[in-house]
Amino acid sequence: MRVLDKGGAILAIAFGAILFFFGGPEYLILMLIFFFLAIVVTKYEYEIKRDGGLYEHERGWENVLSNGLLPSALVILSPYIGPMPFIASLAAVTADKFGSEIGVLESDDPISLFDLKPVKPGTSGAVSKIGTIASLAGSSIIGLFAIFVFSVTPTQALLIGLAGLAGSVIDSMFGVLEERGIGTKGTTNFICSLVGALIGYYLIA
Repeated sequence: MRVLDKGGAILAIAFGAILFFFGGPEYLILMLIFFFLAIVVTKYEYEIKRDGGLYEHERGWENVLSNGLLPSALVILSPYIGPMPFIASLAAVTADKFGSEIGVLESDDPISLFDLKPVKPGTSGAVSKIGTIASLAGSSIIGLFAIFVFSVTPTQALLIGLAGLAGSVIDSMFGVLEERGIGTKGTTNFICSLVGALIGYYLIA
């Protein structure tokens, strides 16, 4: 089963080239780790997601753009700002991916951040216990790999995990607006990665 449609695949290759030529192999490696993790959580229990109308088996260029535009820009700026904003932004989008793909499998309905009432799984702007734990797990995995790929310290890796979780929480908050026709999934994904990048730049040395 394909993960990206033609447009998404072309854009992903373009972003990969930017990462390699402007940043080097370590930037591309960490992005490929994110891509692999995204495939794994997307395919996880996909029968249940498909039956519930929650499974997206092919992602288009819009999804690739919202997740890859800022990290690619941060790579170009890395000689001036260092690698941490890139790593933390990638942790944030990974956290969001884990939270959305695994959170929908929780037996209890998620809670809307708008009115704190239960809503149906897959609703933007809602959170669940399993989804929140999954978000932290996803961003922490990026932090763990960053130890080996970028030689960050264990403390930095922990902060990267927390930065990713913060990004996913902000993503959910903006998802409330998305449910009301203000913005799209792409804009909330971009905001998620931006929050991670800002935390990485200002708070993680």
